Amino acid sequence: LGDWTAREIEFLNNWLLLSAKPAVYLVNCSKKDYIRKKNKFLPKIFEWVQANGGAPIIPFSGVFENEYAELAEEEREAWVKEQGADSALPKIITTGFKAIHLIYFFTAGADEVKCWQIRKASKAPQAAGTIHTDFERGFICAEVMHYDELHELGNEQAVKAAGKYRQEGKNYTVADGDIIFFKFNVTASGKK
Repeated sequence: LGDWTAREIEFLNNWLLLSAKPAVYLVNCSKKDYIRKKNKFLPKIFEWVQANGGAPIIPFSGVFENEYAELAEEEREAWVKEQGADSALPKIITTGFKAIHLIYFFTAGADEVKCWQIRKASKAPQAAGTIHTDFERGFICAEVMHYDELHELGNEQAVKAAGKYRQEGKNYTVADGDIIFFKFNVTASGKK
């Protein structure tokens, strides 16, 4: 969040200042330049961006991305191998999320998994509040495992057996990729 406090950011957000917004520079190259990863303007663009505050620069090709998007899912891998380059879209998305300080966390039940977006450095009760305000108000604890641990170990029981499944309290800062089960109890109707 830079050098601004959360309160200052909240105040400044009311003004919607374009100059206060994070930037990511997307440089649209020809398909040929994108595949060979060379463009005569990229060094000049890089110099300008560094001289004017610095920000991520992502070269991509609109033509390449359009052709990629029109392919059937099963044709994409062979086409990417043939072209010698992959889609820049995943990098654009993750870089954009990082630039605006957002992270993902997941909730999972027997029949569904949901992905939620929150601001980086959010505490567990605030993350619970993105699902429902009652979750934040009646927050008890969060049972947490990380996606990478689940992926590595295969299932929730294996994560628990490895001691990587943990209970966290109100001061827990949610990490990108956490899988969370929130425990809460709301007995009153809240503020009157």
